[in-house]
Amino acid sequence: MDVTGYFFNPNIHPLTEFRKRLITLENYANIALLPLITDKEYELESFLEGALGYGKDRCLFCYKTRLEKAFQKAADDRYDAVTTTLLYSKHQRHDSIREMGDELADVYRIRFFYQDFRKGWKVGIEESKKINMYRQQYCGCIFSERDRYRDA
Repeated sequence: MDVTGYFFNPNIHPLTEFRKRLITLENYANIALLPLITDKEYELESFLEGALGYGKDRCLFCYKTRLEKAFQKAADDRYDAVTTTLLYSKHQRHDSIREMGDELADVYRIRFFYQDFRKGWKVGIEESKKINMYRQQYCGCIFSERDRYRDA
């Protein structure tokens, strides 16, 4: 497969974390010779409004927002398929992501490539450490950061 990366993460907070993750991805893309498209808009307010509207299911809003934007970009640029790095994390709701991806595939008439990338989770961590890649300790959203440090 010919793969192109796409960065769109309005969920990441604070802005300094957003920038660290973007720079890390750009550096990795250069090393890996990965074509990369970045959306550098920091849409914190619209993300928070949408996430708050979903209550405890705020992750579903995040998945939907990010996947829909990826499908829109793929349709605009005529890509054959879409997948997501969300499928790499053992902390995300794979069934929900897959369901949303399949629904968006029907809407945009672009294939959703589902694969359980969690199988490579440990290898990915080891590889990222070898190249001294910045590694975050939470998904990126302010709610996740709060939950991570609440009892610390």
